[in-house]
Amino acid sequence: MTKKKIAVVFGTRPEAIKMAPVILELNKHNDIFETLVIVTAQHREMLDQVLKVFNIKPDYDLNIMKKNQTLSDITSNILKGIEEIYKKEHPDMVLVHGDTTTSFSAALAAYYQRIPVGHVEAGLRTYDHNNPFPEEGNRQLIDNLANFFFVPTEAAKQNLLQENKNKNNIIVTGNTVIDAVHYTKDAKVNHPVLDLMDSKSNQKWILLTMHRRENHGKPMSNVFEAAVELIKKHPEIEVLMPVHMSPKVQSVVKEVLGNNKRVHLTKPLEVDVFHQVINKSHLVLTDSGGLQEEAPALNVPVLVLRNKTERPEGVESGTLKLVGTCKDKIISEVTDLLEDETTYKKMTTATNPYGDGKASQRIINNLIEYFNSKRI
Repeated sequence: MTKKKIAVVFGTRPEAIKMAPVILELNKHNDIFETLVIVTAQHREMLDQVLKVFNIKPDYDLNIMKKNQTLSDITSNILKGIEEIYKKEHPDMVLVHGDTTTSFSAALAAYYQRIPVGHVEAGLRTYDHNNPFPEEGNRQLIDNLANFFFVPTEAAKQNLLQENKNKNNIIVTGNTVIDAVHYTKDAKVNHPVLDLMDSKSNQKWILLTMHRRENHGKPMSNVFEAAVELIKKHPEIEVLMPVHMSPKVQSVVKEVLGNNKRVHLTKPLEVDVFHQVINKSHLVLTDSGGLQEEAPALNVPVLVLRNKTERPEGVESGTLKLVGTCKDKIISEVTDLLEDETTYKKMTTATNPYGDGKASQRIINNLIEYFNSKRI
């Protein structure tokens, strides 16, 4: 088999975390593959942190991030920029991840150039285009452009089969974020946040993250007000929140949480530090997608600050619980986990449905098989 060029495209921190293990695995097979790393920098600072941890150097950086850019700005700038790269490099396949506007734009540009697209973390669905927005629309659009589907679970595979995707090109791999957690969880790192948590190891730490567009405004305020109430009622807890770079998130955080001594606000954390923060936490409150997979890999319960999730396997297995953004509901569910040891243990011992840390190996093995058989 002649060496094949694989373009791996991503632009945000979550994509980078989940695609880094794929790139590292591709690099192990440099007799078969030439890996072309293209970043859009839809997130700039947060993306660069991940690249540094995994020692990945992009071949191309579109550097599209601008203040207050719209989804249309992101889409059009990526389409224009990446088309020229594809024309110059002629990749044999483009790999994109998940549900970001970067991934959709990169897949669309590849489709226009008639380059096969492999979708890592394909098949997740809520079937509600507004929840999460715009991620649900992006993910469905990518799957309608993709040729190859690397799905994390059997349920995701069934979603694609119901949409009449080619069953021969749907591969259940597990989720690559578990590969990333295995890579970082035992890393030797020093950080003030870890020192802080260790200095108060007798406290129960709650990790809080929130950023989704549909939660901007009142839903976000509700959650933060719930956190304040919980701190008043439970002297044993401390809250740690890495604050997203979005100005809309930062303004609400500052207004509601800014002056509370037991709420510790930080900048976004490097992925190796973040995974160790999860490991030291008693529970996680989040509207993130990736954290719904990462925390269960470390046996930490997750309360999901959304009304719907495209990761129902976690809810079914018991590692996750959907609690929405109602203040009273959040207070009730957190209190239950703090005070009822049986409920807490049930979530910490539930089986993580997202894999064994070998998803990237399965993806690369299937790429080798594909190029040998040319089955698309």
